[in-house]
Amino acid sequence: MMSQALKQEIEQEIAGSPVHLYIKGTPEIPQCGFSKAVCEAFMFLDVPFTTTNVLLDLDNYRSALHEVSQWPTIPQVFVGGEFIGGCDIVLEMMRSGDLQKMVEGIAGSAVQ
Repeated sequence: MMSQALKQEIEQEIAGSPVHLYIKGTPEIPQCGFSKAVCEAFMFLDVPFTTTNVLLDLDNYRSALHEVSQWPTIPQVFVGGEFIGGCDIVLEMMRSGDLQKMVEGIAGSAVQ
C-alpha cells in the first residue's frame, strides 16, 4: 500500500515546478538511458526543470507514481502539472516540435 505522505509529496513536486521529471539518478549522473534522454531533451530546449531520483525508494515511488499517472514505467515527465508520458513520448514530441510548443513561455526557457 502506498504511503499517503509520498503521494502528497509527489503532487506537491508536480504542482511546484513547471517541468518535473521522475528519473533514475540525477541529471548529472543518470542511472538509466531513458532518464538521461528525457533530461537531455529539456536541456537541449534550455528549459529549466526539477527532478526526483526515484532510486532513493524505487518500490514506493513506482507504486505512488503509478497511482498518480496511471503509467507503469520511469521516467515520468510532468509539464504544467500534467502528466506527459515517458521517454518514448517525450522524444516523439521533441521530433515533432510539440514539446517545444508545450514548454514555450516557461520561465527561463530559451525556446522560440
